[in-house]
Amino acid sequence: MEESQKPQHKVKPRFQPRGCAILHEDQDIIVVEKVSGLLTMGSDRERTKTAYQHVTHYVKKGNPRSKNRIFIVHRLDKDTSGVLVFAKTEAAKIFLQTEWQSFSKTYIAVVEGKLDKKEGIIESYLTENSIHRVFSVKNPNKGKYAKTGYKVIRESKYFSMLEINLFTGRKNQIRVHFSEHGHPVAGDKVYGIKGKGVKRLALHSASLTIQHPFTKKEMTFETNTPGFFKQLMK
Repeated sequence: MEESQKPQHKVKPRFQPRGCAILHEDQDIIVVEKVSGLLTMGSDRERTKTAYQHVTHYVKKGNPRSKNRIFIVHRLDKDTSGVLVFAKTEAAKIFLQTEWQSFSKTYIAVVEGKLDKKEGIIESYLTENSIHRVFSVKNPNKGKYAKTGYKVIRESKYFSMLEINLFTGRKNQIRVHFSEHGHPVAGDKVYGIKGKGVKRLALHSASLTIQHPFTKKEMTFETNTPGFFKQLMK
């Protein structure tokens, strides 16, 4: 049985964790919609302004002595917006991470140009260099297998909007796959075309279907496509 969860926003805005709108919360998981520009977890340069810290503060209700905590299950790139899941127990985290590859993950992206093939699969082996840039290699022993499915759902003069099915969840996978195929995600400052003037990365985690770690029910969390993406397609 599938239980669909659309944005609920039952928590009053002033009580929402900064940069994260709560989509669902129970004793095992908390699901949020993360804004673009917010790290999922800390880095060497930034440790406090992250979704993890903001949601931690929320579950502790502002009490640093509270034993309530969250666990990171997966991550979204800093400039990617959309559905993000945290576990509230270590057991829930382990279950979700173990089953992660079997869950359905749908993204919406706006990429540069028009694709000749309007629907398809991109597969490669991804690795990372010393400056943390991800790229594909031919040798399967030197990279991790990555598989991305896509379908063009809208086109304009300069851009294409895609619905993307993420079969695997490698670092920067979508961005690298489309960049290497000549259609980088709009606004990508690392793998894309510089100087285009696109204000943010046009990549959004639109829908996520998981199995609940305790009830084992299938749950789908959905978010709306950012208005900025639609503006690009005019």
